[in-house]
Amino acid sequence: MSAREKSLIADFPSGTYNVWAGAIGVPHDPVKAALAIVNSQARYADLGHVEVEGLAFPNDGGNEQSSTPNRSKQKKPKRSSKTRQYFLLHVGLGIEAAMMAHISKPLKYHVGPLAFDLAAIKALPQQRPFPIEIQRMTHAGTIDLQRQGEVWQVIVSKVPYLGGSINIEPNARADDGLLSVSLILASNPVRTVEQALSILLQHSLDEGTTKQFRGTHFSLRIPASIDVHMDCSIIKLEELLHKSEQSNLQRMDDNSQVMVTYRFDAEPRAVQLAIPRTYHGSLFEQTLHEESSQLIFPQQGGERISQSRHIATHAQKARGEYQQQTQARQQPVFQMKVVGVVPHPEKEKEFILAGRYNQHNTEETQVLAALVDAHTLIFNELGERVSPAAVLELQEGKEIVVEGTKSKRGVIRASTMRFSVNTPTSPSSPDGRRHPETGSVHTDRH
Repeated sequence: MSAREKSLIADFPSGTYNVWAGAIGVPHDPVKAALAIVNSQARYADLGHVEVEGLAFPNDGGNEQSSTPNRSKQKKPKRSSKTRQYFLLHVGLGIEAAMMAHISKPLKYHVGPLAFDLAAIKALPQQRPFPIEIQRMTHAGTIDLQRQGEVWQVIVSKVPYLGGSINIEPNARADDGLLSVSLILASNPVRTVEQALSILLQHSLDEGTTKQFRGTHFSLRIPASIDVHMDCSIIKLEELLHKSEQSNLQRMDDNSQVMVTYRFDAEPRAVQLAIPRTYHGSLFEQTLHEESSQLIFPQQGGERISQSRHIATHAQKARGEYQQQTQARQQPVFQMKVVGVVPHPEKEKEFILAGRYNQHNTEETQVLAALVDAHTLIFNELGERVSPAAVLELQEGKEIVVEGTKSKRGVIRASTMRFSVNTPTSPSSPDGRRHPETGSVHTDRH
């Protein structure tokens, strides 16, 4: 946040849910995710901020007070910079947080998001409604909305989706400068079951038992015993308290008798996020600047090979030209299978191709990137010279032969590229070096 425009955050998915990555269309495959991040556009997004304003103990008479006596004479406890006070997606208080706390990690890694539904079924019978007092405040600090009552769940959100699939607030946007609050009201047991089924099966909130409103600043007063999760991670109340407040809370045998007041604020344009150029959803109020460059993930299966009456003649002529070029250059050669292709983000008419390469002696698979520009000689399946933009037509799994020098980071500056019909005629070695006269491959033993 402090870096502002000097910082750009990209989401590289690696866990079970990957809510944000899924929302903006970053693939779970690590190579495709890297390509998506390369071909992304910086977008400002808001964050939500939450902090504890104070604790009210039973002997305080139920009045809103700090956890220390004589609040008016005390300085507000200094909050630690290490506490997790900012959120990108949402904060949940109540049933959902209790369910998250009871999810089995082994089961989560085995069945994925289904583990949440199973935890919900298990935890729901033990849940009870709890009292709340919520206030919406203006920028001037005055209260323009106030509500009291019992609820099953409170959701304070910056985005329209909960858990990647539950539509909680269709009008919410990641850059609108507002927070959305959803209250699942306590009603009779039948309606409670209906609401639970609506969330689990229809992935939506029941309008009859839900109240929603939006704003920039909110104050929420609930029992300290209520579970809280922030961006899908459980947050303990102690993590948001000063040491003196923690000590006072630990003296209590029953936290349900202690009331905690949370303050929620929207932080507009707080961070810059890398959003794939292929994303065309509704997470943002401002539309993405459309550019001609597009991220392309070829669809697996099937090869499109152009037809010609003079295939043999063209292929023979092109192979001669190809062999002349490669033998003259005497550069390493790599047989690869295409994963994906993206335009170079900083150089016009240049492309980045990612592929998997099997080393000849170890059969170890390595991911390499090939840089293709106007100086790259490219031959299609017929041996015909084609433009660099032809790499955008390559399908996933397509075999190609790339020649050029490879950096320590696995980036090949492609001098020549050939599209294979089936398999290339020349194998590759661990260092990919050709014999200067015969064109055969040899390996340096050092």
